[in-house]
Amino acid sequence: MKLYTYWRSQASFRVRIALRMKGLAAETVSLDLLKGDQFEHAYSALNPQMAVPTLLDGEGPPLMQSLAILEYLEEKHPQPPLMPADLHARAHVRALAQMVAMDAHPFIVPRVRKYLEQELQLDEPARVSWIRHWLNAGSRAIEAVLARDPRTARFCCGDQPTIADICLVAHLTSAKMLCDCDGASYPTARRIFDACMQIEAFVQEHPLRQAGAQTTAPL
Repeated sequence: MKLYTYWRSQASFRVRIALRMKGLAAETVSLDLLKGDQFEHAYSALNPQMAVPTLLDGEGPPLMQSLAILEYLEEKHPQPPLMPADLHARAHVRALAQMVAMDAHPFIVPRVRKYLEQELQLDEPARVSWIRHWLNAGSRAIEAVLARDPRTARFCCGDQPTIADICLVAHLTSAKMLCDCDGASYPTARRIFDACMQIEAFVQEHPLRQAGAQTTAPL
């Protein structure tokens, strides 16, 4: 396997966690999205969206979009499972994952931030306000569901981590790194985050442990 990634990419973080949890080794190729590595022809030929992650597995075509990759890995390598067995619970896990991965994350990716800066001429404080708004909107939504759902336990759905936990941890990590939101306003989500960060896969694949990582980086 070969994984094209970026150290601060929330989507790449999700896939790296899943690979490690399933004990799958992948060669990583680090791109710098701020420098525009994703626009080079060699990469755009693999991923016409010019985004990360992209996963190559054997001779098959490139795999794109992190949630699709997570489902692919779950289907091809079902042990250890990252989805519950119950049908309703599986839908619940997918919904939780999508709250942050599809309804919050797309608003803060580098190409959106670049558009806000270059086309709309928003200064850094305005861009940070935009990022904080969408990250907090996702956090509020998932916190509200987790806090009242009886399936919430040590993790988002039961006592084993799922795709929902992977997406939650990546989301809260981005919130901390991009706008210093520590999750204190979302106690259920923060408790689950802390439980996940006791698992080696989450710790080892943290963005700040990746190639090219910076403790501070421009928006």
